[in-house]
Amino acid sequence: MTSPRCLICLLGFSLMLVLLTADRASADTPPPNVVVIFIDDMGYADIGPFGATDYPTPNLDRMASEGRRFTDFVVSSAVCSASRSALMTGCYHRRVGFSGALGPKATTGLADREVTLAELCKSKGYATAAFGKWHLGHDPKFLPTNHGFDQFYGIPYSNDMWPLHPDSVAVRKKNPKAKIPWAALPMIESTREGGARVVNDDMQPSDQEQMTTEFTERAVGFIKDNADQPFFLYLPHPMVHVPLYVSDKFRGKSGAGIFGDVVMEVDWSVGQVLAAIEDIGAQQNTLVVFTSDNGPWLSYGTDSGSAGPLREGKGTMFEGGYREPTIMWWKDKIPAGTTCDKLCSSIDILPTVAKLIGATLPDHKIDGHDIRPLMFGEPDATSPHDAFYGYYGGGQLQTIRNERFKLVFPHQYRTLDGQPGGSGGNPVPYASARAELALYDLDNDLGETTNVMEKFPDQVKELQAAASLAREDLGDRLNDQKGAGVRPAANLGPDDERLPLVWK
Repeated sequence: MTSPRCLICLLGFSLMLVLLTADRASADTPPPNVVVIFIDDMGYADIGPFGATDYPTPNLDRMASEGRRFTDFVVSSAVCSASRSALMTGCYHRRVGFSGALGPKATTGLADREVTLAELCKSKGYATAAFGKWHLGHDPKFLPTNHGFDQFYGIPYSNDMWPLHPDSVAVRKKNPKAKIPWAALPMIESTREGGARVVNDDMQPSDQEQMTTEFTERAVGFIKDNADQPFFLYLPHPMVHVPLYVSDKFRGKSGAGIFGDVVMEVDWSVGQVLAAIEDIGAQQNTLVVFTSDNGPWLSYGTDSGSAGPLREGKGTMFEGGYREPTIMWWKDKIPAGTTCDKLCSSIDILPTVAKLIGATLPDHKIDGHDIRPLMFGEPDATSPHDAFYGYYGGGQLQTIRNERFKLVFPHQYRTLDGQPGGSGGNPVPYASARAELALYDLDNDLGETTNVMEKFPDQVKELQAAASLAREDLGDRLNDQKGAGVRPAANLGPDDERLPLVWK
């Protein structure tokens, strides 16, 4: 008969074996690769998994069927640079000193003090690369290779910031010698060791036609070159931002105009990335996130996307401006063919990746949360956001929301007011409208049509109290209130190198 002491020893020995086996298995499992595909100006309803029917998106359909759709995934702000600063830092854009979209004359950029998603991955020995549009400062000190990326190939800001902008073309038609606000659009290549160089100082339409293909090919090459080590790939495509350009292999293929052709090429790019991951046998160890920086630029009409059931688009903090079509894919880790309808955000990607790879979060404050429970479909997982701030217009707190309700503060916003947008790459002017104080029940009124303040006064009080905390922390230009928690963006110094730009 076995004595109690022997039983205790046997149990202890068995537990030790289990722990040792678990440690060995953990040591044998490499940290996951991370891929973020960030589209420019894509509307909520622009891909098949979110309602598009005018053109096929088979690779995104597959990504959704093998992964998880996020139907309430929002970005920090409905404009390019602000949104990208939030993704990279895990912070509201206001916290890191960003508003709006930087242009060629800008002398600011992302500060060195900020810890980017790439730097987080570098701290754990990852290879890192970015191919596409950066838009967080175009001078050398601000480029991706000074913010944790080993290599960068892409354009420094939006693809319409060039001499062929519709406004510039109209001015030049009247006066060929008139000064225009845009320099020539450059293509830049930089490495951590070799610095930055301009490989094309004057991008032409024929060059833009090849961008989606070129960035995809570089992404695929990077994946295959790093099959034996963990990697972080950031693929911020300049499309579907106007002006729209597409390669010969997709021109006219959609039957839905140039916009459909461009979305099909973006979908092809997604398929190439997934195939490369599978080619190196890493599909069970790679997280792929597909999302966008903000909603559709509706004034461009036929050349813009659709926000579907959501109100307004890019340039507003109504849902159509900052709620994005988002899919996450990780074979055998993220539950296939599922949907998450909980509020989460691009600012959550950095802290979530930190947990996945065992990296230490920065010492300074960030605003994102670990959303692994939502990503992995854990039972009873809830949104980590009790309140989400909607800043726009140079630091105006225009909205604040929770899982169900959204409070809109009085502010001016742009709208087409039910009128059609432009065509052929030319926009129509927006009208200006005023939003009054209103509460919307997003669970039952996704289009933000009915003010329910009188029906839910407690929700109004709760969100107003949260807004007061937001203003103390991040300020509010509507109230001329400074925020104690704002960290300024960086400025060029007198001795800092400038990117050579060609002004026409």
